[in-house]
Amino acid sequence: MTVSNLRELFVHDLEDIYYAETELLDALDELAEQTDDDQIADAFREHREETEGHIDRLEQVFEMVGVEPETEECEGIEGLLEEHEDFVEEDPAQEVLDLHNLVAAQKTEHYEIAAYGNMALLADRLGMDEAGDLLHENLEEEQAALEKLSSHVDDFDYGRVMESAAD
Repeated sequence: MTVSNLRELFVHDLEDIYYAETELLDALDELAEQTDDDQIADAFREHREETEGHIDRLEQVFEMVGVEPETEECEGIEGLLEEHEDFVEEDPAQEVLDLHNLVAAQKTEHYEIAAYGNMALLADRLGMDEAGDLLHENLEEEQAALEKLSSHVDDFDYGRVMESAAD
Protein backbone atom coordinates (compact mmCIF):
# COMPACT_ATOMS: atom_id res chain seq x y z
CA MET A 1 0.00 0.00 0.00
CA THR A 2 1.36 3.37 -0.97
CA VAL A 3 0.88 6.01 1.70
CA SER A 4 0.31 9.33 -0.02
CA ASN A 5 -1.56 11.49 2.48
CA LEU A 6 -2.10 12.15 6.17
CA ARG A 7 -5.22 9.96 6.46
CA GLU A 8 -3.42 7.00 4.86
CA LEU A 9 -0.50 7.52 7.24
CA PHE A 10 -2.93 7.55 10.14
CA VAL A 11 -4.54 4.28 9.00
CA HIS A 12 -1.11 2.71 8.46
CA ASP A 13 -0.03 3.70 11.97
CA LEU A 14 -3.36 2.50 13.36
CA GLU A 15 -2.81 -0.92 11.80
CA ASP A 16 0.75 -0.92 13.17
CA ILE A 17 -0.22 -0.22 16.78
CA TYR A 18 -3.17 -2.63 16.50
CA TYR A 19 -0.69 -5.36 15.57
CA ALA A 20 1.58 -4.34 18.44
CA GLU A 21 -1.20 -4.42 21.02
CA THR A 22 -2.49 -7.82 19.89
CA GLU A 23 1.03 -9.28 20.04
CA LEU A 24 1.58 -7.80 23.48
CA LEU A 25 -1.41 -9.65 24.94
CA ASP A 26 0.47 -12.95 24.72
CA ALA A 27 3.77 -11.35 25.69
CA LEU A 28 2.30 -9.95 28.90
CA ASP A 29 0.98 -13.39 29.81
CA GLU A 30 4.45 -14.80 29.20
CA LEU A 31 6.13 -12.11 31.31
CA ALA A 32 3.74 -12.78 34.20
CA GLU A 33 4.40 -16.53 34.02
CA GLN A 34 8.19 -16.07 33.84
CA THR A 35 8.37 -13.72 36.81
CA ASP A 36 8.75 -15.05 40.36
CA ASP A 37 7.89 -11.77 42.08
CA ASP A 38 4.11 -11.73 42.67
CA GLN A 39 3.82 -7.93 42.62
CA ILE A 40 5.60 -7.71 39.29
CA ALA A 41 3.59 -10.60 37.83
CA ASP A 42 0.38 -8.88 38.99
CA ALA A 43 1.51 -5.66 37.28
CA PHE A 44 1.94 -7.57 34.01
CA ARG A 45 -1.51 -9.17 34.39
CA GLU A 46 -3.10 -5.82 35.18
CA HIS A 47 -1.52 -4.24 32.14
CA ARG A 48 -2.73 -7.13 30.01
CA GLU A 49 -6.29 -6.20 31.01
CA GLU A 50 -5.59 -2.58 30.08
CA THR A 51 -4.19 -3.75 26.76
CA GLU A 52 -7.50 -5.46 26.00
CA GLY A 53 -9.10 -2.04 26.54
CA HIS A 54 -6.55 -0.45 24.22
CA ILE A 55 -7.50 -2.94 21.51
CA ASP A 56 -11.19 -2.18 22.01
CA ARG A 57 -10.53 1.55 21.65
CA LEU A 58 -8.43 0.96 18.53
CA GLU A 59 -11.28 -1.02 17.02
CA GLN A 60 -13.56 1.94 17.72
CA VAL A 61 -11.09 4.21 15.93
CA PHE A 62 -11.07 1.84 12.94
CA GLU A 63 -14.85 2.10 12.86
CA MET A 64 -14.70 5.91 13.05
CA VAL A 65 -12.42 6.06 10.01
CA GLY A 66 -14.50 3.48 8.13
CA VAL A 67 -11.78 0.85 7.89
CA GLU A 68 -11.95 -2.80 8.91
CA PRO A 69 -9.50 -3.59 11.73
CA GLU A 70 -6.39 -5.04 10.14
CA THR A 71 -2.83 -5.39 11.27
CA GLU A 72 0.36 -4.13 9.72
CA GLU A 73 3.35 -6.00 11.11
CA CYS A 74 5.04 -3.77 13.64
CA GLU A 75 8.74 -4.40 13.24
CA GLY A 76 9.52 -2.34 16.34
CA ILE A 77 7.48 -4.59 18.62
CA GLU A 78 8.70 -7.70 16.79
CA GLY A 79 12.27 -6.61 17.51
CA LEU A 80 11.56 -6.08 21.19
CA LEU A 81 9.81 -9.45 21.46
CA GLU A 82 12.65 -11.22 19.65
CA GLU A 83 15.22 -9.53 21.88
CA HIS A 84 13.36 -10.82 24.94
CA GLU A 85 13.06 -14.36 23.55
CA ASP A 86 16.78 -14.41 22.79
CA PHE A 87 17.57 -13.36 26.35
CA VAL A 88 15.29 -16.02 27.87
CA GLU A 89 17.03 -18.67 25.75
CA GLU A 90 20.28 -17.76 27.53
CA ASP A 91 18.69 -19.27 30.70
CA PRO A 92 19.40 -16.37 33.06
CA ALA A 93 19.12 -16.64 36.84
CA GLN A 94 15.54 -16.04 38.00
CA GLU A 95 16.37 -12.73 39.70
CA VAL A 96 18.06 -11.49 36.54
CA LEU A 97 15.09 -12.59 34.43
CA ASP A 98 12.69 -10.74 36.75
CA LEU A 99 14.68 -7.53 36.30
CA HIS A 100 15.08 -8.08 32.57
CA ASN A 101 11.31 -8.57 32.20
CA LEU A 102 10.68 -5.23 33.90
CA VAL A 103 13.16 -3.46 31.65
CA ALA A 104 11.78 -5.17 28.54
CA ALA A 105 8.29 -4.01 29.50
CA GLN A 106 9.59 -0.47 30.03
CA LYS A 107 11.09 -0.45 26.54
CA THR A 108 7.76 -1.55 25.13
CA GLU A 109 5.89 1.16 27.02
CA HIS A 110 8.24 3.81 25.64
CA TYR A 111 7.53 2.54 22.13
CA GLU A 112 3.77 2.56 22.68
CA ILE A 113 3.86 6.04 24.24
CA ALA A 114 5.66 7.38 21.17
CA ALA A 115 3.20 5.63 18.83
CA TYR A 116 0.09 6.84 20.65
CA GLY A 117 1.46 10.36 21.01
CA ASN A 118 2.08 10.59 17.28
CA MET A 119 -1.25 9.01 16.38
CA ALA A 120 -3.17 11.34 18.69
CA LEU A 121 -1.43 14.28 17.00
CA LEU A 122 -2.39 12.96 13.56
CA ALA A 123 -5.99 12.46 14.68
CA ASP A 124 -6.06 16.04 15.94
CA ARG A 125 -4.62 17.36 12.66
CA LEU A 126 -7.20 15.36 10.72
CA GLY A 127 -10.03 16.82 12.83
CA MET A 128 -10.91 13.40 14.26
CA ASP A 129 -11.60 14.61 17.77
CA GLU A 130 -13.33 11.46 19.05
CA ALA A 131 -10.59 9.22 17.67
CA GLY A 132 -8.01 11.55 19.19
CA ASP A 133 -9.74 11.29 22.57
CA LEU A 134 -9.59 7.47 22.45
CA LEU A 135 -5.92 7.53 21.46
CA HIS A 136 -5.15 10.03 24.24
CA GLU A 137 -6.86 7.66 26.68
CA ASN A 138 -4.61 4.81 25.54
CA LEU A 139 -1.61 7.15 25.76
CA GLU A 140 -2.43 8.11 29.34
CA GLU A 141 -2.79 4.46 30.37
CA GLU A 142 0.55 3.60 28.74
CA GLN A 143 2.20 6.47 30.61
CA ALA A 144 0.69 5.25 33.89
CA ALA A 145 1.88 1.70 33.14
CA LEU A 146 5.40 3.01 32.53
CA GLU A 147 5.31 4.83 35.87
CA LYS A 148 4.26 1.62 37.65
CA LEU A 149 6.99 -0.38 35.92
CA SER A 150 9.56 2.29 36.74
CA SER A 151 8.49 2.13 40.37
CA HIS A 152 9.09 -1.62 40.37
CA VAL A 153 12.51 -1.08 38.78
CA ASP A 154 13.38 1.54 41.41
CA ASP A 155 12.24 -0.75 44.24
CA PHE A 156 13.84 -3.89 42.82
CA ASP A 157 16.17 -5.73 45.20
CA TYR A 158 19.37 -5.30 43.22
CA GLY A 159 21.31 -7.05 45.97
CA ARG A 160 19.68 -10.33 44.90
CA VAL A 161 20.98 -9.90 41.37
CA MET A 162 24.46 -8.96 42.57
CA GLU A 163 24.52 -11.92 44.97
CA SER A 164 23.47 -14.36 42.28
CA ALA A 165 26.29 -13.09 40.05
CA ALA A 166 28.81 -13.82 42.82
CA ASP A 167 27.62 -17.43 43.23
